[in-house]
Amino acid sequence: MASNENTPTPEEEFQALQMYLNEFNQQIELFSRQFQMIEQARMEMITSVETLKGLKGTTDAVSLLPVGGGAAILAKVIDADSVIVSIGADVSVKKTNDEAVSFMGERITEMEAQGKRLAETVQKLQAQAAEVSGRLEQLYRAGQGQPTGRS
Repeated sequence: MASNENTPTPEEEFQALQMYLNEFNQQIELFSRQFQMIEQARMEMITSVETLKGLKGTTDAVSLLPVGGGAAILAKVIDADSVIVSIGADVSVKKTNDEAVSFMGERITEMEAQGKRLAETVQKLQAQAAEVSGRLEQLYRAGQGQPTGRS
């Protein structure tokens, strides 16, 4: 009888599995949001690299300069070979156009690797959630037709 005391009832197992499924879904949502943020930053970085490549060697380029609040002004690019690049922790450095493109390319590669790891994590969590969901379905089907003692 002692082993029977440690065995959860179907209702207890069902509740525990529901809790696990909710936790898996919350983790999936969190990692999916992180993936979306990284992907958005990666796409912005790619656009920046293409813009810098397009500006290289120009002396009279005009560009839209965002000033905040969805507003932008036309601005003349004075020196397309001097680029201020954020290197993290609110620190920016001046680089040549080529150096900036190279640096940003490395960051894009890092973001792709991060995105891949997050996508793999999400897939693993989804597989685990599917297993839990399948077990919940089994318990639900097994419990149908059996009186639970509740009215």
